[in-house]
Order: sequence, then C-alpha cells, then structure tokens
Amino acid sequence: MNAGSANPAANTVRKVIARLSIARGNMLQIAGILAACFALSASRSAHSTSIAVITMVLAWVLLYFSSHAIAHWLVGRVVGIRFLFYTVGGTGNPNGWPPGLRWIFERLPFLGVQTEKLSMQGASPGARALMWSAGVTSSAIVPALSAFWAWRSSVPWSRLFFLFALFWALGTLASNWTSRNGDYSKARRALGHSLRE
Repeated sequence: MNAGSANPAANTVRKVIARLSIARGNMLQIAGILAACFALSASRSAHSTSIAVITMVLAWVLLYFSSHAIAHWLVGRVVGIRFLFYTVGGTGNPNGWPPGLRWIFERLPFLGVQTEKLSMQGASPGARALMWSAGVTSSAIVPALSAFWAWRSSVPWSRLFFLFALFWALGTLASNWTSRNGDYSKARRALGHSLRE
C-alpha cells in the first residue's frame, strides 16, 4: 500500500508508474476477482489436466494481485478512512522478499491505495491498524483459499499447489510481520502511538 503521507516513518520509496481513480481501481480489482472465480470454475470443469492447472494457477495469481489494495480500501472505508486514488507500481515492501524475488516484486504491477491525510489523522489507532492489516491478510488468505477450494474440488495437481499456496501465504505473512516497512509494522506503529498517548 502506498501511503507516504500517512506514514512518514516508512523509508522505502515505491516506484509508482500510474494512478487510477478509486472507482477505476475498484472496478479493475473486482474484475480481477471475478476473472479468478471464472478461472477456478474452469479449472474444475476442464477436460485437460494442463488447462485445469493453468486456470487454477491463474485464479491464484489474479486473487493475489486483486485482493490486497481493495481490502485496505474496504476496511478503511468501514472504519471511516478516506482515500484519494490508487497507484500502480512495484511492491511497497521490497525488503520483505529475498534478493531474487525482490527484483521481480519491485517491478510487478501491484496496486496501492493512497490515504487522505486528514482522515488518517482523525481515525482511531485501532481503525488505522485494521486498515493497514487488511491488505496483506487478504492477499495471503484469499489466494490460499482458492487453492484449498481447487483441492477440495479435485482439480488435478491441486493438493501440491495448495501446499505451495499455504507456504506462500505463511511466507507472505511472516515477511510482512518482520519487515519494518510492511503493513503489519505500520499497524503495530499505529497501535504503539496510541499506547504512548
């Protein structure tokens, strides 16, 4: 999530290549989630093993990219935080990835969402922490659930893929938890500020 105005303590500069309005960003992410649902359905009914595996993996990738920023936005709006626009760019947490993956993740088109500074300042620490936590939690759990659904639906190779997805989700959560720039760190800082007040 790109929130430079909301978190000046973060020292990683995210390379942003585009901005989208909130409406367009939401439409793009909803389209990605719907496409993932279609791909999952196709993986279950595919008559070819290769098509089943490709559509299962495609669904997982679409959910990974489409569930993070919109979860920040949705939870943020529920707790009263307003947003200005979406950004498209590399990961905002490159140090959470090992060197080989870091280079790739700095260049992938992740969506971020820019908070409105005044609404962030007016939000309670718990509200800010929930909003910060929503994105990475969603991008770990939602794709893993798709792999679980594929496995329970007997998609070929889905058991092995579910194990991969589960380890990926755990790695995502762990790397984000330990990173100084990750969303969980931002959530802890939001809660930490409330303990000092």
